[in-house]
Amino acid sequence: MNWDFPYSSQRVPILARNAVATSQPLAAQAGLSMLARGGNAVDAAIATAVTLTVVEPCSNGIGSDAFAILWDGRELVGLNASGRSPKGWTPERFAGPAMPNVGWRSVTVPGAVSAWVALHEGYGRLSFETLFEPAIRYAKEGFLVPPAVARIWANQVERLKDQPGFAETFLPNGRAPRPGELFRSPAQAATLREIAASRGESFYRGELGAAIARAAAQGGAAFDGDDLAAHRCDWVEPIDIGLTASGYRIHELPPNGQGVAALIALAILDYCGVSAMQQDPAGMQHPQIEAIKLAMADVRAHVGDPDGMRVSTEWLLDPDRIEILQQTIMPSAAPAFSPGHDGGTVYLAAADASGMMVSFIQSNYHGFGSGVVVPGTGIALNNRGACFVTTPGHPNRVGPGKRPLNTIIPGFITKDGAPVAAFGVMGGTMQPQGHLQLVSRMLLSYQNPQAAIDAPRWRVEGDEVWIEASMPAEVRQGLAARGHRLRVATPLDFGAAQIIWRLDDGYLSATETRRDGAAVGF
Repeated sequence: MNWDFPYSSQRVPILARNAVATSQPLAAQAGLSMLARGGNAVDAAIATAVTLTVVEPCSNGIGSDAFAILWDGRELVGLNASGRSPKGWTPERFAGPAMPNVGWRSVTVPGAVSAWVALHEGYGRLSFETLFEPAIRYAKEGFLVPPAVARIWANQVERLKDQPGFAETFLPNGRAPRPGELFRSPAQAATLREIAASRGESFYRGELGAAIARAAAQGGAAFDGDDLAAHRCDWVEPIDIGLTASGYRIHELPPNGQGVAALIALAILDYCGVSAMQQDPAGMQHPQIEAIKLAMADVRAHVGDPDGMRVSTEWLLDPDRIEILQQTIMPSAAPAFSPGHDGGTVYLAAADASGMMVSFIQSNYHGFGSGVVVPGTGIALNNRGACFVTTPGHPNRVGPGKRPLNTIIPGFITKDGAPVAAFGVMGGTMQPQGHLQLVSRMLLSYQNPQAAIDAPRWRVEGDEVWIEASMPAEVRQGLAARGHRLRVATPLDFGAAQIIWRLDDGYLSATETRRDGAAVGF
């Protein structure tokens, strides 16, 4: 069977009073089943996130980090569940020009499990164990691997096949599973059952943590049980900017994430004036491309663990500074910058009839992450340490007990103090670029969320601007005339978006057409 889909298609958003949207239909249904059992949006988000570690393991895992923005019915709150580097990670251990991106030397303390626990302790309605039931069932009994997941899985085999535990866990029959094949992970089922029963305690201070520490010792890693036991996630206040013409406010989480890049770019565009962006298509895309170049260069220069940053987010978003940045945008393309590495991520949004809304993102960074899988557990560990730099004096320089610059960013929109939308675009450095494009389309061009997702995207990569094949010819010509070097790339290079938009009596839930995504509701 040919699993290519050569013809363009259109998805219709789901309109419902309870909704979940994510990149894998089985995970979306897992979340929706919690809402049907009387749970709330947080229950749905946790169940979806846990299930994603099983049914989309090529983009996240139990060893992931996570971030969330939550409208709890009264206010907007943020959660930073990214992990820190091991205490033995002195700068002297990493003398090369770049950080390792595979193996134990790239593994930081996983934070996703702590996010599941913290969200449930603060807001969950159903029992913690109940939220794990779908994931455990799929891990034990198996699931049919969908086409996009199969492609992403296969693309990582060569890079990771020799890492400890990877082939035994994720390469049945010596290869990645093909579309439609059944994949089981009994070890992961047992691990999730242990996490559920111990409310995450086993992972950080119990049997699972001991298994991780033993594997680290066998791998010669500077990573031990004390690093796991010391982990904590933090409730944080989201940062935001307002769009002058529309009155909407865009919210991101503060560093160590890169969400501030999306806000810097949007602030630059807002200073340009909305009307100037609504003339011709290339004229709308060019200032966005130039603004995100400036914003992402800022992030690469200044953002890391907030305790080590030399500048504040307030300084990065200062209106006088934004005005200066805006004045540097020229009619032709500016010099390029290096945006860094790509990544693999899962994003989900959930909302319930009471008005609670969750924007949640979870990632091992490069797909499966480091490639290291803890024996007998199915725990695929992240390679988030690759996000550090080795440059002396840099705020993101590797060091002990530090959070690296993190690529994963949930987004949220409000207006007049009320929730409007939970949204996100997964995919490494595509994320702030995707946030910018979605917000511009929805709030400046007034497109509905599904149309904003379906629209052709661009992506700044080095000295090129990658575009989708569906980008209209007049836009291509206009960008080329402004000096942009264009390259047509595949749909998988442009991330994956999910949006839940609040209506008067329910929600519009939109999903990504470039993945196996699903928006579901009732």
